[in-house]
Amino acid sequence: MVSMTPIIAPVLVGERRVVFHNITWQGYQQLLSILGENRASRVTFDRGILEITMPLEEHEFFGRLIERMIVILVVELGLKVKTMGSTTLDRSDLERGAEPDNAYYIQNQSLVAGRKVDLATDPPPDLVVEVDITHSDINKPALYASMGVPEFWRYNGREWSIYRVQTNRYTEVANSPTFPMVSKERLYEFLAVAQTDEVAAEINLRQWVREFTKQ
Repeated sequence: MVSMTPIIAPVLVGERRVVFHNITWQGYQQLLSILGENRASRVTFDRGILEITMPLEEHEFFGRLIERMIVILVVELGLKVKTMGSTTLDRSDLERGAEPDNAYYIQNQSLVAGRKVDLATDPPPDLVVEVDITHSDINKPALYASMGVPEFWRYNGREWSIYRVQTNRYTEVANSPTFPMVSKERLYEFLAVAQTDEVAAEINLRQWVREFTKQ
């Protein structure tokens, strides 16, 4: 009789996190001031919950690949972009703030091009990306939906989720609203190839977009 041993997928560790509760907005702002801008850690604040994330190799690897993929799509499709990176997105009126892995103005690039963004008067970024491989105590989709971010991508090391905002709530969709021709399968393919050959992944994606746009 053959013994069937279940296959357990390895646990991915992409970040170290420290969480504090019952923090005021003022306390959050003071912490940002103390930490300064030249740091690897990222801070997220959601109505009293403060989470400090320290990215590890898996996190940075996927984050950089996703950013490269977005830049390739923007260039090949002839779009424009203002890259915000992990710029702090603060909304004191919501008592929420975040430093995402990547944030971009694409549809609204012309509204903020060439100057510093002020979320008190400017629209939020059109696309925000978060890599959350280990558990986060903060509901990221609810946070970015409350800010009015039109599109949110979240990757946990295995699964990719694409959200589109509808009346301050996100609906998960199969294709990116910003890049409608790009399905999640295409994104998975890019990451799979890039894990062994980043150059080949970029070449393949560029060729695919060029062929698609000729149709």
